[in-house]
Amino acid sequence: MPELPEVETICRGLNHLSLDRAILGGDVLLASSIARSISATDFLTKLKGKSIEHWYRRGKYLLAELSQCRGGGRCVPALPAAPSTSPLGGGRGGFFPPSKVGWLGVHLRMTGQLLWANQSEPVPKHARVRLFLEGNQELRFVDQRTFGQMWYVPPETEVSSVITGLKLLGPEPFSADFSIEYFAQKLHRRARPIKTALLDQSLVAGLGNIYADETLFVAGVLPTTLCADLTIEQIERIHAAIVQVLDKAIDSGGTTFSNFLNVQGVNGNYGGVAWVYNRKGQPCRTCSMPIERIKLAGRSTHFCPACQI
Repeated sequence: MPELPEVETICRGLNHLSLDRAILGGDVLLASSIARSISATDFLTKLKGKSIEHWYRRGKYLLAELSQCRGGGRCVPALPAAPSTSPLGGGRGGFFPPSKVGWLGVHLRMTGQLLWANQSEPVPKHARVRLFLEGNQELRFVDQRTFGQMWYVPPETEVSSVITGLKLLGPEPFSADFSIEYFAQKLHRRARPIKTALLDQSLVAGLGNIYADETLFVAGVLPTTLCADLTIEQIERIHAAIVQVLDKAIDSGGTTFSNFLNVQGVNGNYGGVAWVYNRKGQPCRTCSMPIERIKLAGRSTHFCPACQI
């Protein structure tokens, strides 16, 4: 499942390639890929004649602010209702102000991909939505397991009222809201393993199974340690490790273990330098002890029994 570094990699790629091109039409190949707030036909109708002004990431969600195109494909920037406030909020829920033109939202879920392609290129088997843009380019939503979704948020509409999952998100890990004080308060007296807590999107947005394992290795903490048993020193180490690991993964273009690709179809490189994730039985890069794997709350969990205590 794409996590924060993979979604951030896609976001940056889309901002490099897809902005200010008129959306000329599209094709919805699987109607259920469009959230039930709008029909597949209306989804395409509402997007036609618009362009993407900017992509944002919130947790594992992608949100594109739309602009209105006029004759000849000339696109006029959208005017946010509250232009002095950054659309990407760091606190709980984030803040995406209503737009004069609207928003496009995407959640990749388990196997979703957003691929930027020339319209002449063969369409992948699991393509679910195609958006045709000027210049013979298209944005393809590909999703093998079909859990991913796309949304259209109408003009002057609060984004989280349509994409309701945004309301459940905790702070961004790179934001000031994700302070050590906040983190310690949220973990205080919680009788659940720290690995399970890190997967809770209401605690911190964007962290998933891969980077929770990597974080706990860097912090030197066993994934089975109960939150209530953590010392303040351990909490500080975990907090710092979250930022460190995510930074490194973003710099590496994310992780490809199964099907993640960036918008140009290129694999992420973090897997080649991962400390523990997907390395069961392999020697620890620090102490050479074999990496172990257990199931924790139904999720595969990797750790070094010597380096993590």
